[in-house]
Amino acid sequence: MVRIRIPDGPPRLAAGPLDWSLVSGWIPLAVLAVGLCALAALFSSRRRPWWARWAPAAVVLAALLTLLLQMAVDDWLQPFPDPLPTEVVLWAGVAVLGLCLTAFRLPLLRPRYWLPAVLAGLLVVLMGASQINRHFDQYPTTRSALNAWLQKTTRLSEATGTAGPTLNVPAGKALSEVWRPPAGMADTGTISRTDIPGTVSGFKARSAYVYLPPAYRATPRPLLPVLVLMAGQPGSPDDWINSGRLVEMMNAFARDHRGLAPVVAVVDPLGSQFANTLCLDSRLGNVQTYLATDVPGWIRSHLQVAAARTSWAVSGLSFGGTCSLQLGVNAPQVYGVVNDISGQEAPTLGSRQKTIDKAFGGDAAAYEKVNPLDVMARQRFPDTKAAFVAGSDDSTYRPQQRKVYEAAVKAGMRAEFVLLPGGHSWAVWRPGLERQLPWLARETGLIR
Repeated sequence: MVRIRIPDGPPRLAAGPLDWSLVSGWIPLAVLAVGLCALAALFSSRRRPWWARWAPAAVVLAALLTLLLQMAVDDWLQPFPDPLPTEVVLWAGVAVLGLCLTAFRLPLLRPRYWLPAVLAGLLVVLMGASQINRHFDQYPTTRSALNAWLQKTTRLSEATGTAGPTLNVPAGKALSEVWRPPAGMADTGTISRTDIPGTVSGFKARSAYVYLPPAYRATPRPLLPVLVLMAGQPGSPDDWINSGRLVEMMNAFARDHRGLAPVVAVVDPLGSQFANTLCLDSRLGNVQTYLATDVPGWIRSHLQVAAARTSWAVSGLSFGGTCSLQLGVNAPQVYGVVNDISGQEAPTLGSRQKTIDKAFGGDAAAYEKVNPLDVMARQRFPDTKAAFVAGSDDSTYRPQQRKVYEAAVKAGMRAEFVLLPGGHSWAVWRPGLERQLPWLARETGLIR
């Protein structure tokens, strides 16, 4: 099934200055206009030597530094499997140009003009950063940029309370059909930061986040479905809390469903910001075991949640989306529902052969044993439900998502392909979860 989505109605009104958009409207346009004026001011001069020598030298130096930066990222360090987007490289080059022009102008200026020149250079850098932010939609508002400091967390032991009786749900019924919210129930859920150790895998993950909806503290306690959520690469669990505005998203869903929402565990499949573990058990770490054994085991031992695989969903963006599909086909006994947002067609370090050599010591059979497309070509998954979300403007990942969707259908999954406006950015990733929440809730038995 293919679904094409468009934005749902008019945008919500901003509540205050912290919620004003940094990616659309007057603020990014103002930053762009001021930045261009600052760039023009740095270029302007009546002195002939400036135009004949120093301005061209600044442009050449900025171009060389930008090229060097691109080569360092794409060819030498290679922290990402894909090259930097052209638009991002160009705006990074503009920021570098602003710094180079400032550096070349300062020795030619009187000391009283140094501060305005430095300020102009910083405004050009701000303009470049703003445009890069618009490309990725990383921080849609100032609040999201400051969320690491604004977001309040609750100790998990305080958020969970004591274990108590659970709500019985008759066969064939959704949880929402038998749920009755108690008087005085909280309006919002809690977010807690906690460690989930790699007891079996030995994998050293960064701290995870656990979201518990208001209904979790009720008595009797409803056994809620579980959503295991992952960010992209580079990235960390903080990305879903800050850029993804997960708490706000889940609280809104809970308000619309009388306090019911999935329990969400935002976990780390990387170990560090720029690592690429492939989300597999390989020479790079036993990440599949961590996510398929350690994480579910920890959740079941620390939380009262639904036990059936049909009540457990896994989702993520980009690398995390690819990882979601990998878990869906390599650990189907754990995860019965997959929501793959902007994922790749295969786990990769840049090329198939490089991936096999570095992660599996050249053993192609070991890679094919766990690569989702190879697994789905030889095995059927009639009891797995999957959604593949892609951005309509994402020329790199949209075709790959289409390919894995078609493979999933052939493998017997109950799959759908969801197309959202946007590219490979948070403009797709955020709604790729938010607009899929009703689908996830239905498929995991939370609502009808």
